[in-house]
Amino acid sequence: MEINGSASRRSIQRLKCSVMNYDWGRIGRESGVARLFSLNSGVNIEEDRPHAEFWMGTHDSGPSFVVDGFENGAALSLKSWIAKNPHVLGDKIVQKWGVNLPFLFKVLSVAKALSIQAHPDKELATALHKMRPDVFKDDNHKPEMALALTEFEALCGFISLEELKEVLQNVPEIAEVVGSVYVNQVLDINNEDGEEKVKAVLRSLFTQLMSASNDVISKALSELKTRLNTASEVRQLTDKEQLVLRLEKQYPADVGVLASFLFNYVKLNPGEALYLGADELHAYIRGECIECMATSDNVVRAGLTPKNRDVEILCSMLTYKQGFPKIVQGVPVNPYTRKYIPPFDEFEVDRCILPRGASVAFPASPGPSIFVVMEGEGTMVAESFEDLVREGDVLFAPANTDISLSSASELLHLYRAGVNSRFF
Repeated sequence: MEINGSASRRSIQRLKCSVMNYDWGRIGRESGVARLFSLNSGVNIEEDRPHAEFWMGTHDSGPSFVVDGFENGAALSLKSWIAKNPHVLGDKIVQKWGVNLPFLFKVLSVAKALSIQAHPDKELATALHKMRPDVFKDDNHKPEMALALTEFEALCGFISLEELKEVLQNVPEIAEVVGSVYVNQVLDINNEDGEEKVKAVLRSLFTQLMSASNDVISKALSELKTRLNTASEVRQLTDKEQLVLRLEKQYPADVGVLASFLFNYVKLNPGEALYLGADELHAYIRGECIECMATSDNVVRAGLTPKNRDVEILCSMLTYKQGFPKIVQGVPVNPYTRKYIPPFDEFEVDRCILPRGASVAFPASPGPSIFVVMEGEGTMVAESFEDLVREGDVLFAPANTDISLSSASELLHLYRAGVNSRFF
């Protein structure tokens, strides 16, 4: 077996990465993912095709390849290269996660809403993978973070009890679908009754809504559209009402449209982030973001999707936490870089924007890193590596590698994913 030697000797590895053409992605050149993939791979943009996700990492569903690595004449995947050079992960990583990259790094371009979904914890992921490996492709959990590149919209978690009561009083279509018994359970409960009791009532209401028949949902959404279109002639619709009408155009007669009234509507500005733990309900709506997560592709869906739905599993697994999620700004580590450190061991992300002539150091980490250049160009310097980097470049840096970057353009805009600093 011959393995190209030059790739093994260099500290930094250039990567060619995978694109996912999911239906919800932005089309052609409108998609930042399409432009990034084209620059990274040398493949022309398919103008009429959605380009949804750009994957950087070792997951089998969307592998990255070492640019100068070959095995028996074929391109060498990053996963295979790491397996042959496990020292690049660092000792603590190998001890905890084995010979595999513990995080998956992505860029997303969202034109229409992703499914209402949650990602299972480790125990549930293991059970689902064993039971249905064709749907749940691995046995890992999938905590994740979304970091906005543009204005970015999402639904995330359940609204507060007070807001929920207002929804049930002001959105008659939901009350009609679930019935008065479930509505009254919510209206009669207070936070003083205890968190677990409130969660149980919310779970019952949500499960009843998500389990309604297609005919019932179709009728309710028809009535909702008529009511909101009439209301828009005499008043300004709320942001949530406008969103619901937009979602109904994307996914007509879908229960997720009605359920959206129960979720927090979050708008992120560039540089703002959300952390999403296991069993936390969410749906990305529109915009572009950096995403990082534990290495997994497990998703449990129940609405806003033509794909397979697992309503019973989703409704049973959720945490049912209520209240608006925390929006994270990142912590400045120098004038040009902000670090986002989630409460998960597997990953952290740095956002770096360098003006012309500026330089920045990324001190050696005990774990590996992946860098992606989103805009501009500059020079990256590391042991036995000095080269121009520009938009579309993706680079793997082994553990214990000191890196410096300098900008040769108006702005050099890049991101680094690595193992969470708190882990070491």
